[in-house]
Amino acid sequence: MSIPKRVGCVAALWRYPVKSMAAEALDHAQVSWHGLPGDRRWAFIRKGVVTSGFPWLTIRERPDLWRYRPSFVQPDLPDKSRTMVHTPTGAKLDVVAPALSAELGDGVGVIRHDRGLFDTLPLSVLTTQTLAALSTLVGVALDARRFRPNLLIDSAADEPFREDTWVGRVLRIGELRVRIDKRDKRCVVVNVDPVTTRRYPAILRAIARERDACLGVYGSTVQPGRVAVGDPVIVER
Repeated sequence: MSIPKRVGCVAALWRYPVKSMAAEALDHAQVSWHGLPGDRRWAFIRKGVVTSGFPWLTIRERPDLWRYRPSFVQPDLPDKSRTMVHTPTGAKLDVVAPALSAELGDGVGVIRHDRGLFDTLPLSVLTTQTLAALSTLVGVALDARRFRPNLLIDSAADEPFREDTWVGRVLRIGELRVRIDKRDKRCVVVNVDPVTTRRYPAILRAIARERDACLGVYGSTVQPGRVAVGDPVIVER
């Protein structure tokens, strides 16, 4: 039986109230079976693809979605709160407002799912060392948010890509226990800078070439619990 080992600490926490819109930084969160509260509970749907397997309006179609900033009227009750969206023009609209859907495109609709609208699994994890290594590889200082993680971990080891070794193992992060299930296969969304919204295709090309198109890992909750920035990350088994 393996001995629990500290492998890092939480450097940052983010949730994304609306799929493909801006991130919301958190100091702490009470993580449930369905991920961080309020994470990806809303999404916009493109016209004509409602019955497809991937109907979502995302950054790949509209990089400027990064400039739409969702927030909760009751931030301590995000799964019950109204969700407001601050638009690039300075307007503040309810996420369900027809004016917001119209602004995002002809025939665009909006949907809510209480368990979250995740591409794969409810929790995504990335280490600061992996981020630094990729930044060096492409010659640009990369913002972690372009990879849309929930948890950014400062690894105790200097070498990058340590999160790959956690696949199949359980991490204890604060009171939360997470099983790391698989590597995170990337798409063109990572090419878009979250601040400038410019595309830089060299990023996905580098990930494809050097990392089999994967960067970071996905996980699922084994035991719900509170997690906070600064919490230790322990590999249990």
